[in-house]
Amino acid sequence: MQIIQSLHTAILVTDLAKSANFYGNVLGLSKIDRSLKYPGAWYQVGNYQIHLIVVTTVPTDQPDQKWGRNPHVAFSVANLDVAKQELLNQNYPIQVSASGRAALFTQDPDGNIIELSQQ
Repeated sequence: MQIIQSLHTAILVTDLAKSANFYGNVLGLSKIDRSLKYPGAWYQVGNYQIHLIVVTTVPTDQPDQKWGRNPHVAFSVANLDVAKQELLNQNYPIQVSASGRAALFTQDPDGNIIELSQQ
């Protein structure tokens, strides 16, 4: 087997409106059409997609206090300082990477961890 590309990540959410605001407005991802019969929203990131899938509850068991050591989705940003300030301005929590590299972690409205890194 040879995997040649990652296609998408499915993220469980409980409130589609709040999550759509976070992924579409706060992170600035482009929403795309979807034709499935269950609630959710799809977002495009280059050749990659984020699939929000609505569920009743989202498991929030995070064994490590350092968010980067828990399951997460990572995005590259053009300017980490700008991204950090936008998150703080909208009252999203942040945790600077413990590794010392130019990265930070935040959480979406359901507690899913998102890494933002400046390459």
